[in-house]
Amino acid sequence: MVMERVARVKALRMASPREGTRARAATPGLFGEIRQPDTDYLLIPRVSSEKRDYVPIGFMSSDVIASDAVQIIPNAALYHFGILTSNVHNAWMRVVCGRLKSDYRYSKDIVYNNFPWPEATDEQKCTIEKLAQAVLDARALYPESSLADLYDPLRMPPALVKAHQALDRIVMKLYGFPKDAGEPAITAALMERYRELVHKV
Repeated sequence: MVMERVARVKALRMASPREGTRARAATPGLFGEIRQPDTDYLLIPRVSSEKRDYVPIGFMSSDVIASDAVQIIPNAALYHFGILTSNVHNAWMRVVCGRLKSDYRYSKDIVYNNFPWPEATDEQKCTIEKLAQAVLDARALYPESSLADLYDPLRMPPALVKAHQALDRIVMKLYGFPKDAGEPAITAALMERYRELVHKV
């Protein structure tokens, strides 16, 4: 069965219009490209339930192979995690992302690459990092629960809700948003920032 699968890979590569792919037909038992990072990375699922307030993202060890069902950010820091798991980024995601049926479809090209990151001082980044770590610590209180369980809107643990709310408040402040700003106001302001950034290029 293994040799049959290898033979099918060889045939598929030989039929490719790309010269590089056809050249790899000589070694059908090897990966054509190795994209797995050799350091820990931040994992973002490509598809997430529309019922969730937060897309469940997290750090993964380099020995965990990332499938094509996820997006990865190698060498991401706690600061990046903090901004990306905040209500600000999730509000942006909900407006610009694609959909798979009704679920969110996260894209690096549409969601991540176009997201207007805040300008932050080292002190502000340090504060975000501490609050981001508090989110991870709250998750760690439930080692038997998957991220899908933890971010179920009906069963999200109070400690995790509290940690996210504390992070959200500081990220909102970093962007200059009022603490009572709703998602329409947040996304409108982010779109304006995006427009300004595009015109600077």
